Amino acid sequence: MSLRWRRRPEGSTWGDWGPDDEIGRLNLLTPEKVRQGVAEVCEGLTFCLSLPLDYPGGNVLNPRRHPPRLTPTVRANGRPNMNFPVCEEVPEATDVISDDVAVLHLQYSTQWDGLCHVGSLFDADGDGAAEPVYYNGFRAGADITGPSAPGDAAAPSRAKALGIERLAERGMQGRGVMIDLRAHLGDARRAVGYDTLQEIIDADGVVVEPGDMVCLHTGFAERLLGMDRAPDPATVHALGAGLDGRDARLLDWITDSGLCALIADNYAVEAYPAGPMRGCCATLPLHEHCLFKLGVNLGELWHLTPLATWLRANGRSRFLLTAPPLRLPGAVGSPTTPIATV
Repeated sequence: MSLRWRRRPEGSTWGDWGPDDEIGRLNLLTPEKVRQGVAEVCEGLTFCLSLPLDYPGGNVLNPRRHPPRLTPTVRANGRPNMNFPVCEEVPEATDVISDDVAVLHLQYSTQWDGLCHVGSLFDADGDGAAEPVYYNGFRAGADITGPSAPGDAAAPSRAKALGIERLAERGMQGRGVMIDLRAHLGDARRAVGYDTLQEIIDADGVVVEPGDMVCLHTGFAERLLGMDRAPDPATVHALGAGLDGRDARLLDWITDSGLCALIADNYAVEAYPAGPMRGCCATLPLHEHCLFKLGVNLGELWHLTPLATWLRANGRSRFLLTAPPLRLPGAVGSPTTPIATV
């Protein structure tokens, strides 16, 4: 029994891979799953599944996240290190140097959610009082640290456990499976429950097996590209399908399928805001189910349309997926540049 918890959430995987496990269902991303992914490569064609990291543009999707900002590094004399002729410092040198710094909001564009991105108020101690905890009972304040006072937002934060570097260490390479919601539902905004999802899976002959990384194509990211970094709020918030996180049968499907990662080209994988709350519950129910209970990482704002189009034209739904995040210790999320190979 883990020293961090005496009781675990109903239906969770806490402790299934040991008391100190930090990767959850990525334990199912085994060498055999990598071989299965490699076996899907027939044509040698690759697809970049990342949006340019300055998309969507502005902060319409999330007011706390902003586009990346690039600035040059600075020489010792204060001169910006951009198009810098080294001969100013070293006589007769012919080098011209450019070097820059990026300020990134790590979950602004195409990204992975770490398991420390969303936790829950839950009575893990069994003492009748809920406390803020994350997957496998890791604790806010002890394992996931950072400022909380309004004036301290610039102080350091760090995930001492469950950080995004765990995905990088795992490699995030294996078999991807595409479920093409857009081909059946179009671009209109709607919450997709279990019945609709299963109808689409059956119609397209899609098979999801334990350890697969499942991608949901909605067309949302493709439409963002057409907005040229100036998304219209009214259009964006009425666009594209998302999973219905309030549908208990859908959550059961995620559990029973054994998928190890759930990815979409929309903003949050699930429809947000979720449907009406029933009693005490999460505002992001699918995030809670996946990140907090199961240890299933979520990928958001991936650019899936070119790959989905090719797969449908060729009667396929499976491919090799390679999608490591930045190996940035202590971060709760990260940009990624996923590559699909078919």
